[in-house]
Amino acid sequence: MTIKNQIKTFLLLVILSAIVLAIGSLFGRSGLVVAFIFVLAMNGFSYYFSDKIVLALYKAKPLPKQHWLYKETEKLARKAKLPMPKLYVSNFPVANAFATGRNPKHAAVVVTNKLLHMLSKDEILGVISHELSHVKNRDILISTIASVLAGVVMYIAAMVRWGLIFGYDDRDNWFSLIALLIIAIIAPIAALLIQLAISRNREFLADETGAKILGNGKPLANALLKLEKQAKLPSSKALGLEATENLFIVSPFSKSGLVALFSTHPPVEERVKRLLKI
Repeated sequence: MTIKNQIKTFLLLVILSAIVLAIGSLFGRSGLVVAFIFVLAMNGFSYYFSDKIVLALYKAKPLPKQHWLYKETEKLARKAKLPMPKLYVSNFPVANAFATGRNPKHAAVVVTNKLLHMLSKDEILGVISHELSHVKNRDILISTIASVLAGVVMYIAAMVRWGLIFGYDDRDNWFSLIALLIIAIIAPIAALLIQLAISRNREFLADETGAKILGNGKPLANALLKLEKQAKLPSSKALGLEATENLFIVSPFSKSGLVALFSTHPPVEERVKRLLKI
């Protein structure tokens, strides 16, 4: 299953790259290169400094080394053949956890106080194993690459939309007009859906790898069920935090209607079903 998930991620990245190249073939190299460099610079900054930004955003504080979880995480990190990540705790009002950092040497794992009180010791270790798996599988790098490619598509689509509104003077050329409309409307939606599919696929992979690190999929399955059933933060109180949703082990924000379709996480029921088979 691990190889299958890796192949899925690779194919999704290939499709996303193909969309970028297809758009570039319509505009020529210069426009595509400018957009790519611009988006790459933005995401490069995020890649190197996102851990500090996110830790500050959630007011995360270092977990004391004498805490039982510190020693248990050291054991799991050794088992996973990873450097010991920095451990933090946050007072975010939803029981949850996430990993951040650009590579295993600069990794950080954050748990909320509410998670430490809600879950049993075994379930907490299941969550930690999942987060260590994100570090081991280089998911921050994968998501950054996907963000760069999707960002290029969305950036160009935005320029096309403004161009169609204010500067397009070849409306008799139906082929050109249809191509531009596809870029402006359909391409960014396709790029977003592929980006979300990559995120969901990496969650399945982290579940599987985490279960193997721990040697048992049941603690993580039980943890996911408890975390999913809790009351989540309403979107009205998120204050822009939705952009960090993909980091968490389960979405910490309540969603409904069409918004729920654009989820960065696969259904918990499916995740639990797969975990119990390991």
